Amino acid sequence: MNVRAKNSVREVGRPDGRPVMLAHGFGCDQNLWRLVVPLLTDRFRVVLFDHVGSGSSDADAWDAERYADLQQYADDIVEELGLADVVFVGHSVAAMMGVLAAAAKPERFAGLVLLTPSPRYLDDDGYRGGFSRPDIDELLESIESNYLGWSRVMAPVIMGTPERPELETELGDAFCRTDPARALAFARTTFLSDNRADLARVGVPTVVVECARDTLAPRGVGAFCHEQIPGSTLVTLDASGHCPHLSAPQATAAAITDFASTL
Repeated sequence: MNVRAKNSVREVGRPDGRPVMLAHGFGCDQNLWRLVVPLLTDRFRVVLFDHVGSGSSDADAWDAERYADLQQYADDIVEELGLADVVFVGHSVAAMMGVLAAAAKPERFAGLVLLTPSPRYLDDDGYRGGFSRPDIDELLESIESNYLGWSRVMAPVIMGTPERPELETELGDAFCRTDPARALAFARTTFLSDNRADLARVGVPTVVVECARDTLAPRGVGAFCHEQIPGSTLVTLDASGHCPHLSAPQATAAAITDFASTL
């Protein structure tokens, strides 16, 4: 199978620039990076792609059992997209895909940008992920029973930008483009994962980028990731919501550029 067709890979920007790979989160696709991409292309070779089961990826590549674990997504990033010396930018759950990929093959990565990451969404003793188990069960039941309705209700909550309803609509539209059965499987993989122990395995330069006000990843989550990843830095954007690449693209692009320039 052609890898580029499998993941709908697209490259823009400077062919001789350092590769910056942008990886989208749950329910989204590469189009959600549209406001950040033009701010990076003057300096970098920007690589966009869709996870299997999302966006324009090859429908025949999807297998619910195979993609029931974040490790398979990480394996795709390392082995099948095949880049080297890459700055990997992972949004939300894709941040943990980057963590797993860099832990397994650190020689492939120049650095990681973890954008609004969460290594575990469920609360635990001494750890606040933001959700109780009943919260997650209710979320998954809502996705299973009425995914389109869930998408329209949750998009404004996730975006956190009531003053900009067009962004809420854009995120909701992205959710609605995803096949409901695959969205449910991806949601289970996302919201029931626990990658806290994997953070300490990261041995490449890393910046954790959080938002000052985030409904899905509370402030303490970013600090936890920073504390667990040796030598990492923490950047807090003065932004609301879980998707700063939409709500604060200039600040997001600046965080990526500033970090990549130090490598």
